[in-house]
Amino acid sequence: MSSDSVRGVDRRRLLRWGGVAAAGVAASGAQVANAHPGHAAPARTDPDTIPPDTRPGGAYDRYVAKLAAEDKFSGVVLLSHRGRTVLSRSYGMADKEKGIRNDQGVAFSLSSAGKPFGAVAVLQLAQQGRLKLWDTVGTHLSGFAKEIAEKVTIHHLLSGTSGLSNPDVDVQRVFQSREEVREYNERWARQAELVAAPGTPTDHVGAEVAIPAQIVEAVTGTTYWDYVEEHVFRRCGMTGTGFYTRPQWLTDERIAHPYMELADGSRVDAVRNLDKGSPSPHQPGRNPGRSFIDAPGDGGFATARDLVRFAHALGDGTVLDRRYAEVLTGAKAPLPPQGGGLRDSGRAVPADAGFAAYSLPVHITSGQWVWGRAGGDPGVGASWNIYPDTGWVGVVLSNCDGVPLWEIIDQEIRAVTGSR
Repeated sequence: MSSDSVRGVDRRRLLRWGGVAAAGVAASGAQVANAHPGHAAPARTDPDTIPPDTRPGGAYDRYVAKLAAEDKFSGVVLLSHRGRTVLSRSYGMADKEKGIRNDQGVAFSLSSAGKPFGAVAVLQLAQQGRLKLWDTVGTHLSGFAKEIAEKVTIHHLLSGTSGLSNPDVDVQRVFQSREEVREYNERWARQAELVAAPGTPTDHVGAEVAIPAQIVEAVTGTTYWDYVEEHVFRRCGMTGTGFYTRPQWLTDERIAHPYMELADGSRVDAVRNLDKGSPSPHQPGRNPGRSFIDAPGDGGFATARDLVRFAHALGDGTVLDRRYAEVLTGAKAPLPPQGGGLRDSGRAVPADAGFAAYSLPVHITSGQWVWGRAGGDPGVGASWNIYPDTGWVGVVLSNCDGVPLWEIIDQEIRAVTGSR
């Protein structure tokens, strides 16, 4: 499970935005800013146009370079238009101890930005007739309270309207195996309580991610990690993406290490310092390296190029049939202005309207759809956005605290959509 906030990344805001594209363009959301009453959508940008701000040397490129020069960004950014890379930049170190620099072939921790993979897995099974979106939790799983088992559906879980509570997470525990992680999360999800009627929007409830992942395991007879790696990552050609373990994180030179900021302002390699924890007031003491592998339904590691491959696979029938891909990204419920009434969020790019979709938020900005998800953990920041009207994909992956992820996302949206 991801924490709600990290140093330099407000994860609760991230989730709500798209859940980032919100706290996924967040903690463990996404992206909706003030809608302006009476604001008419501008004419759609010509999809063949390459806006000058997206090009090398353009406003977005200069902005990220300035952050890197000020030690406020370590990681990669990528802008792709119709499968062609327009901008690709890498800054900082993937592993300072070994002298390995970040580049486009390095995989970064995704935190909540990996949650939509679980929704894709569920929809694949629905597409095959192996489950129904109106199935209740009890159709596939046991051990849940009667009211949850009988009333909460898969649709409620994927759309963030389950009415469930968010059980406390043991952020201090250091896990030693995949099976230990699975067993812990099975018990943890069953501690959720129904605190509102199913259909009621929730605020980034981790059980809404954990339970669908457990349903995938129950239906397929394999682990969530193995299913997604075979049926999502491999289908999409995402060769640098996976649910890597802590031993791999420590030894694989193609995985970026998270540099977590401590209370004194210093940064440490989180995965090499499991005794250290984040000073974040939202989840004090959290360290993403303590989990042997990311919880089923959450996280994973990906390269920027692989996230572009995933985006294209959603649109060409590779990973889901067209109609089920439309179910994934279709607007399910309107989100309040600024994603949950965050009136002081300071969003620079206004959205005309935002909606919850399945495990990601979608919104309309300057007359264009933007689909995406973001996430954050101590030392981790991730965001991917799909602009289906014009064929753009934007990726931001970082591996240090202090990165103004929201502001970078704003600058990306400005560059691609021409928002002002």
